Amino acid sequence: MATLAESEMTFAHLPHPAPLAADARAAVLADPGFGKVFSDHMVSIDWDEERGWHNASVIPYGPIPINPAAAVLHYAQEIFEGLKAYRLADGGIALFRPEANAARFNASARRLAMPELPEALFVQAVKEMVLADKDWFPTVEGGSLYLRPFMFASEAFLGVRPSKQYKFLVIASPAGNYFKSGAPAVSIWVSDFTRAAPGGTGAAKCGGNYAASLVPTAEAFERGHDQVLFLDAVERKWVEELGGMNLFFVFDDGSILTPELTGTILPGITRESLIRLAQEEGLTVREGRYSLDQWKADAASGRLVETFACGTAAVVTPVGRVSGHDGAFTIGSGGPGQLTQKLRQKLVAIQRGDAPDTHGWVKRIA
Repeated sequence: MATLAESEMTFAHLPHPAPLAADARAAVLADPGFGKVFSDHMVSIDWDEERGWHNASVIPYGPIPINPAAAVLHYAQEIFEGLKAYRLADGGIALFRPEANAARFNASARRLAMPELPEALFVQAVKEMVLADKDWFPTVEGGSLYLRPFMFASEAFLGVRPSKQYKFLVIASPAGNYFKSGAPAVSIWVSDFTRAAPGGTGAAKCGGNYAASLVPTAEAFERGHDQVLFLDAVERKWVEELGGMNLFFVFDDGSILTPELTGTILPGITRESLIRLAQEEGLTVREGRYSLDQWKADAASGRLVETFACGTAAVVTPVGRVSGHDGAFTIGSGGPGQLTQKLRQKLVAIQRGDAPDTHGWVKRIA
């Protein structure tokens, strides 16, 4: 349980001695891409068994000193989150559901035998990061400041047990479009590999899950696709998720299906938000199993009219074509569907302050 001291920590601020010049920053912000450049500062907080969370600081962005025997390098005790800060219509700055990210971060920490970070401190750390580098918002349409909180085991030892020391950091990256193809809908490849197995770490946001996805993702790219699709690890027939996104299926009766959270799928915050928004539109949303064969049959018959993927980085992205060793099929017209676009517009409008926030999801910080 969080103590008052941990939840209301004072951050030291160490300004960057040589921040990126304004003209160079402006050039970067005009075309930031995704995850390629980083702002001037980062947040750092330490933890150990004796003192708990301490040494909260906003410091210049740069290399992290790390012992070669640090536990993270040998036993992969590491977790992370991803969220965005948005410029509002009135020029203010807001976060979208940061408390949900904090809760998921702690769920990942529990699964990886790491200390939980008080949710209030998580949100405070993210806020400190954004305010320190508020001039780093990109100027491109739809741009945002992508935030990456993460924690790793820093104790130097070679032994299979939980570390007794950890470091939590937050870095920021100006973000434009996530997918590089620019196509109206993405194409995905059905992988022979699996992402997660029952009883594993599939529901935790840890680096190991993503490392395991790199080979199948590279295979998808080599075949000309934008993303990789993973099936379940047991029967190899049930659709689970993409390399880093949840999936939704829209049928001709207006109902929506998304794969249920069985412990092998990451519980997406965008996923949960879209379920709420769709239900408010009067749509029936089911969480359940959906096989690849049924997906193909429904697309061929016209019963399935849209498929979309969602996540913090890409928000809501239409899926137009699915390919695998057994052939390929197209969903609808192969482009974005009406409901996909409607839900995306509704979510983005809330995130950017262009529509009323009836859920209390938007946390204004400036």
